[in-house]
Amino acid sequence: MKLYKKVSFIWILFLIFQTNVVAEVPHYLDFKYILNQSDAGKKAQTFLKNKLDNGIKTLQKKEKAIQEEETKIIQQKKVISAEEYKKKVTTLRSKVDSLQKERNTLLANVSKQRSKAKAELLKNLNPIIKEYMKEKNIRMVLDKKNLLLAEDSLDITQEIVKRLNSKLKSIKLN
Repeated sequence: MKLYKKVSFIWILFLIFQTNVVAEVPHYLDFKYILNQSDAGKKAQTFLKNKLDNGIKTLQKKEKAIQEEETKIIQQKKVISAEEYKKKVTTLRSKVDSLQKERNTLLANVSKQRSKAKAELLKNLNPIIKEYMKEKNIRMVLDKKNLLLAEDSLDITQEIVKRLNSKLKSIKLN
């Protein structure tokens, strides 16, 4: 019976040792960093930020004009007839609705373009990662956001960014 326990213990140790030798360590990369720090990602971010800022400035000018018109209508309330006042208020409300629709359209367009840029970057990134994995005999790559702890030596982000920058200079967003 003792011999059976010793043999089974040795066999279990052998299996554990064998699985540790065969097991490969997955590498990881920071996808968010790649999106924000690659050349194409930076250019796309700058383009989208400028588009949003310019759109917001235009909307703010229109909003200020509407506020000034509202002030004028309020000042004229006692001078003009009730019907005229209602017409002006109705016109003002339609302008406010139009402004809100324009703001929503701007935000939706920027969001859509941001998603498009992310998809385009990912489409170009996947072959680069696969090629790198093949070169380095890596079987698995994880996104850094899904990790709790890992050694820095397993981070392949910088190498992937270098390769991406050499292959993709910018993303078409228009």
